[in-house]
This record gives sequence, C-alpha cells and structure tokens, in this order.
Amino acid sequence: MTTPVRTALVTGASSGIGAATALRLAQDGWQVVAAARRLDRLAALAERQPGIRPCALDVTDLRSVEQLADAVPACDLLVANAGGAFDLTPIADSDVDSWARTYDVNVLGTVRTVQAMLPALVAGGGGHIVLTGSTAGRWAYEGGASYTAAKHALVAVRETLRLETVDRGVRVSEVAPGMVETEEFGLVRFAGDADRAAGVYAGVDTLSADDIADVIAWVASRPAHVNIDLVQVTPQQQASATKIHRRPA
Repeated sequence: MTTPVRTALVTGASSGIGAATALRLAQDGWQVVAAARRLDRLAALAERQPGIRPCALDVTDLRSVEQLADAVPACDLLVANAGGAFDLTPIADSDVDSWARTYDVNVLGTVRTVQAMLPALVAGGGGHIVLTGSTAGRWAYEGGASYTAAKHALVAVRETLRLETVDRGVRVSEVAPGMVETEEFGLVRFAGDADRAAGVYAGVDTLSADDIADVIAWVASRPAHVNIDLVQVTPQQQASATKIHRRPA
C-alpha cells in the first residue's frame, strides 16, 4: 500500500527554528514548502535535504501571502513560525513603530497566513496548524512588552482558532519555547550587537533550534484524533522569565 504524500508549509524557514523544522519534517518524509523572504537561504536548505521546495514569502505583505497560497494548493500541515523580537526597551522609552512591526510580523502575519492556507487545509480532510509561540506568551519581563504583548495575542489567536475550526476537522497546536539560542534572534533584537545578544544566554545550556524542531515534528506526528493544544518547553535552568540558574563565568 502506497503511503500518501503529506505536504507541510513552514514559514520563517530561512533560519533558526523554521530552517530546522523544514529539515526535520523533510527527513520524516514530508514534502516541505520552505517559505521566507531570503530565497538564497531557502535554496541552500533545499540542497541539504531532498523534499524541500523553496517559496518566497513576506508575511507582512498580503499579496505575497496570496501568491504563496496559489503556489501551495494542497497542504496538510502549516507550521506558522515567522516572527521575531525587535527591541528590549521599557514601555516609557519604547518606539511605537517597533511595537507595530512586532505585532505585524508575529500576529497579523500569522493571521494572514492562516486565512490564506485554511481552505487547502480543510480540503485535505482536516489539516493541522502549528503555531510557534513563546514563553513570552505567558511570562512578562522588563523591557519585553512589545514582544510579550504580541505573543500573548498569539495565544488568543490559537485558542480562538481552535474553537472556530474544530468542526472542520482542523487541529490547532502551539509550541512555546523558552530560551532558544539561534544565530539571528538576538542579533535582530539588539540591532546586530553580538555581545549583548550573547549575554542573554551566558551561563545557560539553552535549547537549540533542533530541540524545537523535534517537538514540532512530534506534535505533527500524532494521530488525527489527537490534538496537542500546547507544548511549553524550556531549558532545565530556566524556571521563568527571570528565574534562571546561570553557571558562573
């Protein structure tokens, strides 16, 4: 008996958790559409692993999202991973434009992508949507309000989407990591300041992108009658946003 081909769309796939997830799902036998803005990164990813197809995507651009939906007419799994943090500034000193950018990428970008891909997910007999959230969706911390506000909003999106799609056979899950050290997250947040980015993770055996890809792959591999609503995963040394056991330098 031939195993049916399963198609997964992974957004934000040019680096970090998205790239690791695209690789892991392809290794697990999925046909993966890896979507992001940087096509050169996606092409390099596709060269590393058969079963990955690059596709241009800017989740903040509605036309780009619509073009993605046209390019992926069949979809069984959507990993809505595109997102990021762009500052670590107290509310009193924060730039509202940075807040708007954070919300647009993390929340509105997810909503645009879900809206575009939901018909294909439903047409396939009830697909699966996995959102990459964060412990920031549950834990507030000083300077993190723009990001925590966006990730709290993403929790509301996930919970509401679950209610609205349950009768259409769609599963909706969230994987919410704590401290994950990737090559770009901290650099983007701190405008390229590598020392400041590295300082966040000093003394901690952090999670890796592969750790989170492993969790996402597990969530996606559950039987169709099983919905994993939320997986929150942290390094052993991280008990909250501020309770972190760091090894001495």
